[in-house]
Amino acid sequence: MTRPVRIARPRARGFTLVELLVAIVILSLISVLIYSAFSSMKRSREGIQRVEDRYREGRLAMARMTRELQSAFISLHAPLNTALLVEKTAFVGSTGTPADRVDFDSFANRRIDRNSHVSDQCELSYFGSPDPDHSGVIDLARRVSTTLDLDPKKGGRVEVLATDIDLFDLQYLDPLTGTWLETWDTTQSITGQPARLPVQVRIVLVLNGGNRQGYARAEASIRLVTKVSLPIQNALSFAVMQ
Repeated sequence: MTRPVRIARPRARGFTLVELLVAIVILSLISVLIYSAFSSMKRSREGIQRVEDRYREGRLAMARMTRELQSAFISLHAPLNTALLVEKTAFVGSTGTPADRVDFDSFANRRIDRNSHVSDQCELSYFGSPDPDHSGVIDLARRVSTTLDLDPKKGGRVEVLATDIDLFDLQYLDPLTGTWLETWDTTQSITGQPARLPVQVRIVLVLNGGNRQGYARAEASIRLVTKVSLPIQNALSFAVMQ
């Protein structure tokens, strides 16, 4: 009696533990590479958006300062009785680090409410102000007062015009000498420039380009420069107040 011949079939072979570990390592490396690529793209997009926002913030600040400086004025109008004097106009520019300061009167006030009892005159100031929430950070502040008084440097409302600045430099072109001056003061008769304004104001505004506390701190700063012409250079004196 013949025995049936058994045909040897190949046995199904599974993955060994070493092969599984190698596969997991390869998948992990691919996942890390994909995550790094997406993370880098996200950081790049956020960086570009942050720079665009900073440029927009700086341009808006420069545009506002330009409009308000172009309407600057000083007036020699005063009552004959000095005891009745209740307001005084001036244009005072002083130096500081890292931000200069300028205080002046302007015809740039905009009436939002037609029934409001205010005119187009206002007191304005631009200066550096420490950020109360971030140590070592200076913001460009704007002070506005719709009521003219005897002290052009105080009163009114203060708001932030541009955040985190590295430099706010002002220079004033003297029409008599043709030179750029670091300071201007219409209240001083001897050392200042009484009863006259500069023909131009040069503004240099440098914004910090990245986060001071983050990975983007080393990014290049944003530098904006402009020259503003002042149409009203002499003090207004077309009437005498009684």
